[in-house]
Amino acid sequence: MSLIDQLKFDENGLIPAITRDAENGEVLMMAFMNAEAVEKTVQTGTVHYYSRSRRNLWMKGESSGHVQTLREIRFDCDADCLLLTVEQQGAACHTGHRSCFYRTWEKGGVRTEEEKTVDAEAIYAQRDILDALYHVIQERRQNPSVKSYVASLFAKGLDKILGKIGEEATETAVAGKGGDREEVVAEVADLFFHTLILLGYYDLPPERVYAELRRRFGLSGIEEKESRGNPP
Repeated sequence: MSLIDQLKFDENGLIPAITRDAENGEVLMMAFMNAEAVEKTVQTGTVHYYSRSRRNLWMKGESSGHVQTLREIRFDCDADCLLLTVEQQGAACHTGHRSCFYRTWEKGGVRTEEEKTVDAEAIYAQRDILDALYHVIQERRQNPSVKSYVASLFAKGLDKILGKIGEEATETAVAGKGGDREEVVAEVADLFFHTLILLGYYDLPPERVYAELRRRFGLSGIEEKESRGNPP
């Protein structure tokens, strides 16, 4: 009998998973897993979860690098909740805190731990801006907020994202025709940003595009098209 056969998933095929630090037992986060996420976690040794907002599988740390290496899986007496023990790289929380449970209710007020394991702003400052933007986009995707424009695009689906790219491409062309240099910069920035959202939809980091450009570097346009079997 497999682990999956032992577990009780809810009507949506999900089971809550509490994740704790192997070093000190601190609770790091709570998320959901489906059968595929459980199997992937066991097979790879790297923790995967299921996103209810995106309705797909995701690996913890796939965009931030803050991966979780599995050390143990336990399940409760009713077999409807998991307890994962992991080695956490960096911060478990997208805010930069080691744990998502960094706020405490005390005497009618909230005490917030100020210390962060990871300074998100420092990371962004040190990275290429496209990589930094992609990182933010993936964080918004994994932790959606009603105030997040990026999260709203992901919620509306691929067609909405593609529509925005088409809109921004048209506005870029119009700006180019108009000849206003500042407007060209602004519209190209909008186009880049929405293209990064498309990459995020498919979990394709900008490095994949960089690698493709490096492959093409030094080839003429005609040679590059011929290498892909396209007519010049």
